[in-house]
Amino acid sequence: MKIQQMAFMLIAVTIFFVLVGLFLLGFAFSGLKKSATALEEENSLLLVTRLANSPEFSCGDAFDNAGSNCVDADKVMVLSKESERYSNFWGKEIPNIEIVKVYPYDGEKICNEGNYPSCSTIKVFSGAQTGYYRENFISLCRKASENGESYDKCEIAKLRVGYSEVGA
Repeated sequence: MKIQQMAFMLIAVTIFFVLVGLFLLGFAFSGLKKSATALEEENSLLLVTRLANSPEFSCGDAFDNAGSNCVDADKVMVLSKESERYSNFWGKEIPNIEIVKVYPYDGEKICNEGNYPSCSTIKVFSGAQTGYYRENFISLCRKASENGESYDKCEIAKLRVGYSEVGA
């Protein structure tokens, strides 16, 4: 009888410690989804700050006063036409990259070959639609001509990078 009582007691203590362990694991991993989403947001913020100065976007020496955060609009338009080729270039975690003109505002028009440069939004890469974006102000520059003379035309825009909520 005492051996049977000891066996039941050992089983009860073991089950107690297993339940305590499961509770502690649940508590430790409760913020995992939230921290993973925060990490995705931080990665997209870092990408936004570096993307404008990447060779695929930057003005380089094409414009006289090109500094940091200068994006060549003509390069971006060509890149947006070839977005399928670059679908894995930025990774699966970044579903959207777009540039939205802030000033001068021409109304909400998505850019394509027919209406460029009289448009406001260049969708560089459009994957899954998300409601989460990080953005940074940039100079959106291009070559323009008037009366047969070529000049640099720069506008204020926002470079927006979308990110997805983990587990959504």
